[in-house]
Amino acid sequence: MLESIWFYIWGILWAIYFMLDGYDLGLGTLLPFTARTEKERKQLYAAIGPHWDGNEVWLITAGGVTFAAFPTTYAVMFSGLYTALMLVLFALIIRGVTFTFQGGVDSPQWRKLWDTCLAVGSFLPALLLGVAFANIFQGLPLDGEGIFQGTLLTLLNPYGILGGLLFVLLFVVHGAIWGVIKTDGDLRTRLARTAGTTWWLLLVAAVMFLLATQRKTDLYDNYLAQPLLFIIPALAVVALILVKFFLARGAYWQAWFASAATIVSCTMFGVAGLFPRLLPSSLNPAYSLTAFNSSSSPLTLKIMLGVALTFVPLVIAYQVWAHVLFKEKLAEDEVAFKEGY
Repeated sequence: MLESIWFYIWGILWAIYFMLDGYDLGLGTLLPFTARTEKERKQLYAAIGPHWDGNEVWLITAGGVTFAAFPTTYAVMFSGLYTALMLVLFALIIRGVTFTFQGGVDSPQWRKLWDTCLAVGSFLPALLLGVAFANIFQGLPLDGEGIFQGTLLTLLNPYGILGGLLFVLLFVVHGAIWGVIKTDGDLRTRLARTAGTTWWLLLVAAVMFLLATQRKTDLYDNYLAQPLLFIIPALAVVALILVKFFLARGAYWQAWFASAATIVSCTMFGVAGLFPRLLPSSLNPAYSLTAFNSSSSPLTLKIMLGVALTFVPLVIAYQVWAHVLFKEKLAEDEVAFKEGY
């Protein structure tokens, strides 16, 4: 029972991370292509700046839960997928220092360099996290000792790349809507157009991913065994359609929440299909790491559950407070002369 609870807590934490960090990863990816003036780039930095580090707390939390609740899975994941995870880590580090360094020298070339670093440091984690989760869905080449029998190129298969593109498009739409909410003027119009146009690409990628999932994975087995689970992909479809509906009506806050629901539903679609497996093996199902054969002791899981029920609400309260505190729209004149973001 505790193993099952922690499996779904693990999935929910990843879903929250994708929902929150997704919008600043998406907006960071778009910055060099949408900000045409110094005032506009200041607006985008100010839209991301107060939130990105708080959003990444959920990445640390998801990783920490993997380590504490499922240590064997953590060990196999961080050894077999070491190169991909290090690329994600370095990209996030580059993105983080950008907010400090980009305003350090009054030079267009300097600012362009760090704008590029922000875009790469935002795009690469979105892509690689999507590739990683898609490969987990279809199974990793893990042998009986939990050793990954492959390389980084093994992960760059068609289904993995499709998962990466799906994540990028989810985050770009999510980030563009956040940018519309936070900015004004021509930049706001440009971001609204970007969100509407990219939505169609996202729709195509989502349909292709669902079809490919049926052919490349066994995620649907759990759904066929428990038909009520089909509520999850149904919610994802409805939420995605609502994104376009609200965008067309200029209801951008509603569109953002619909986009958030899309990301959470898509993540939980994969999590529910995986259960109870955390790292399925494509070599032999018996080699798969599950919530039951890779978990910590029942006492550890029980203590962790008490800690989670105590501190996770505090983190959520902090995040809500931070978003309420910085809820105002960022007018060009207000951010034009600020240092840093």
